[in-house]
Parts: sequence; C-alpha cells; structure tokens
Amino acid sequence: MNETLARDEICRIGQSLYQRGYVHASAGNISVRLDDGFLITPTDACLGFLDPARLARLDRDGRQTGGDKASKTIALHTRIYHATGGFAQPPRCVLHTHSTHCVALTLGPHEAELLPPITPYYVMKVGRVPVIPYHYPGDARAAAAVTETIGRYAANGIELRAVMLERLGPNVWHASPAAAMATLEELEETARLVDMRQPPPRPLSPAQLQDLQQQFGARW
Repeated sequence: MNETLARDEICRIGQSLYQRGYVHASAGNISVRLDDGFLITPTDACLGFLDPARLARLDRDGRQTGGDKASKTIALHTRIYHATGGFAQPPRCVLHTHSTHCVALTLGPHEAELLPPITPYYVMKVGRVPVIPYHYPGDARAAAAVTETIGRYAANGIELRAVMLERLGPNVWHASPAAAMATLEELEETARLVDMRQPPPRPLSPAQLQDLQQQFGARW
C-alpha cells in the first residue's frame, strides 16, 4: 500500500467507525506501517473528521517528520509492529478504539482473556484476546505488557490479532486498515452478545472447535 492510499484508507476507516458508533469524540487511533516509517492519526483527533494531509508522519525510528502532532499511542503501536514482525502475515495496520461492549466486560471481575469462543466467526476472525491489566493511557508499562503477551502466545503457536487494554479498549492489527476494522467489528459484536446475555452464553465445545480447526485452519 503506497502512502497516498494509506492516508485515504485511514480517513475512510476512521469515518466509517465514527458514523457507526464504534468510536466517539476524540477516542481511538489508527496507524499504518509504511516501508520507510509510519502514519498515525494526530493526538486528540476525531476519527470521523480526519484530513489525509494532516495525519502524523514518522520515520522508521519513530521521529515525526510531518503532519499534526502524533498520538501518544505511537509508542505502543510501534512495539506491536515489532513484536509481530515474525508472524506469517506481519500486520500493516494497528487500530485502537474505546468500543463500548469490550470496555464494559473489563469493568468488573473478568477472565485473563476477554471472551470465550462462543461463535465460529469469532474463533476464525479474531481468536484469543488477552486482557492487559490497567495502566494509564500512554503508560510505557502497558506497551511492555502487550509485547510480552504477544511473545508468550507466539511461543505457544498462537499469533494474536488483538489485545484488550483493561478499562480502555481493544488494540487490533491486520494486513490493512480494512482488515483491521473487520477484526474490530467482529470483536465488538461478540462482546455485545456476551454483555447482553445473562447467564453468559455457553462456549463452543472442544469438538466444535476441532471442526473449525480442521475445516478452516482456525487456531484456538
């Protein structure tokens, strides 16, 4: 993806998420890894009203070279790109939102992973989503915890597509902004099912998970 297309895609995805209520106010950010650096949405920008020319441009070392002031989360995003660089399909986009139902599930007692495997498409399109304990926004300890978690799961053969920052929201990553948005949508909609269902829904059985692994190559 060239830089012009990446700028346009960031703005298109941001507007789509905003118009459908996946992000609000100035919450959330989107970055794209280019061959020679990064693009990221500016600090305190509303994703619904982005200007392609004003996106923050950074070099490979994270130094800003153009655009409005970069979101402070660029440090976390660059750590994610580095930690996932050895994946079969290294991501080109990281997307962060404060999605309502995902956040709601971390406001009380919760498991080490955000959601159980309750639907086949959650298993196939999202996979496991570890919850990262709460740190204030931009805290370097959160970035370290995310990096450690990605590495720990990778050591067990699981290439994560997302993590959940407790009380803040999910970070998802994929090969393009559109693919990252689709992952975020599936994650938030699954969280909505769990959040609205009492008692909690029954997860797929081991045999059903095995079917998804055999038929579609899903990993769980």
